[in-house]
Amino acid sequence: MKKSLLILLGIIMILLLAACSGDDSSEDTGGDTDDTSEETDSDSEASGDEVTVRIAWWGSQPRHDYTLEVIELYEEQNPNVSIEPEYASWDDYWQKLSPQAAANELPDIIQMDLSYISQYAENGQLADLEQFLGNEIDDSNIAENTIEGGRINDGLYGFNLGSNALSFQYNPEVLAEIGVDEIPDTYSWDEYQSMAQQAADAGYFFDNGMQADVFFNYYLRQNGARLYAEDGSGLGYDDDQLFIDFFTILQEQVDMEATPTPDYLAQLAGPEDDPVVEGEGVGIFQWSNQFVGLEDMSEHTFAFGTPPGENLEDGLFLKPSMYFSISENSEQKEVAADFIDFWVNDVEANKLILGDRGVPVSSVVQEEIADDVSEAQQAVFDYVAWAEENSTPMGAPDPAGAGEIIEQLTNISEQISYGEISPEDAAEHFRTQAESILGN
Repeated sequence: MKKSLLILLGIIMILLLAACSGDDSSEDTGGDTDDTSEETDSDSEASGDEVTVRIAWWGSQPRHDYTLEVIELYEEQNPNVSIEPEYASWDDYWQKLSPQAAANELPDIIQMDLSYISQYAENGQLADLEQFLGNEIDDSNIAENTIEGGRINDGLYGFNLGSNALSFQYNPEVLAEIGVDEIPDTYSWDEYQSMAQQAADAGYFFDNGMQADVFFNYYLRQNGARLYAEDGSGLGYDDDQLFIDFFTILQEQVDMEATPTPDYLAQLAGPEDDPVVEGEGVGIFQWSNQFVGLEDMSEHTFAFGTPPGENLEDGLFLKPSMYFSISENSEQKEVAADFIDFWVNDVEANKLILGDRGVPVSSVVQEEIADDVSEAQQAVFDYVAWAEENSTPMGAPDPAGAGEIIEQLTNISEQISYGEISPEDAAEHFRTQAESILGN
């Protein structure tokens, strides 16, 4: 009996050990599955982990205000996510970002500009966003060519936040004062200078100048060239006569007092003091998304016109107003991508943004906020829709070094306006500097 009992107890122990072993195995498997889920599913809401991400942008006070409201809205829907804002003016922004990049401490989400995206991407400081498309970022209602605007070589390093087009935003009342009924859809550079002379004769400025790099590139495109070669290896034009012709026009504008001198503009306390805002000028050449701010600052009503020159369609293009990029050093890339998705696809968020960073890229968002936008904002939407039908593709983003090129070109343009250097000498000087910067 004792021997049988011992055998029975032995069998029971073996079965119990086997059962325990099976339970452990199950727990381990389940545990591994959970761990894997936590590792691969970084969705902060799913994991419940407290997450902090930093976001940086540049802009004016109204942009700061509504961006903070969008962040607050996102945090309400994602209570375990805390977003730390860092914002500044354009100049301060890039001065602050550079040492952060050198120290590998860039914010998780970076507002990025066309002129800097290649530099940061090629330095390995931006994450490829391709992995988030169709996952954290829903791109089903966004046109492919809109997304392509953030592509550098084989990677997507910036997500387009809105579409912009160059325009002439003018005061119809002042235009009538100088004896011109309307700005035609297309007009030659000679016709532009003729209207500018009428403005000067009537005691008005016609415009406050043209941003050198932006409108020189526009002029080059009208003449079958570009500011940069498609591969970014050098300048995109061979004939310096194009430089001479364009900057001679700008110099003549200042000479006839149809455009303020650089000194005059430098002494303005802010954009609120701009002569066009004050009703002392006809209009401003600038990007379409700046139209609402212009009207907000002024007591006057403005209208959209096109930039001057023959071959308008060749010169005009839709530009990503700016991008959101994710830093390569970010440890919260999926959360950062989720915030980008919220920014471009959430209707309530876009009722706060209202196209300030360009016309929304999502067709659904455009439709949903149509009744919420002001008359001025609708004018921006209409102009960009018109420009989309009357423009050509933007081409490759600006190459690394573009920021330095822009600074050089701006300085040279001012020297031309002051009469310190001739357009002929400036053309040669700029080519030497630009090719050195671009590595030729």
